[in-house]
Amino acid sequence: MCIVVHDIGEAVEYYERLGIGPWSDFANPAALTELSVPNREAFFAMRYKCAELENIQLQLCQPPLLDCPQRRFLNEHGEGIFHVGFAAEDIDGSEDVGRALGLTVLMRGRRGNGTGFTYFDTHEGAGVTLMVRSAPASSPSTDEVRTD
Repeated sequence: MCIVVHDIGEAVEYYERLGIGPWSDFANPAALTELSVPNREAFFAMRYKCAELENIQLQLCQPPLLDCPQRRFLNEHGEGIFHVGFAAEDIDGSEDVGRALGLTVLMRGRRGNGTGFTYFDTHEGAGVTLMVRSAPASSPSTDEVRTD
């Protein structure tokens, strides 16, 4: 689950006061060999923090002041849940299932080993952006990278 925020430092401090953490950065997106996002500059300027909890990965995202889905969400709705993600062993197969269900791909990225992410344009119907992701076996806590 990813929450977009205005100030990632303040958000981390707030959640730590609630006992949620520790927080870490996501992996460098340079490992992506395929990338389809609305704004590459915004993608690489995105700031993310991640907390691995017992039953969920909680993400905080501070989008740059550039046009991207996360910035638009923050400007239109304020801070809140931008996406809910689901782990998938076969990311391409999961994307195919979403497409077969009539979902439009909003953003996607893949690493050379076939892992990566796909965001579907589901906000209007689901009230939230849904995404699927798969991680390299060696780094389960960095299974997603900064996205726009």
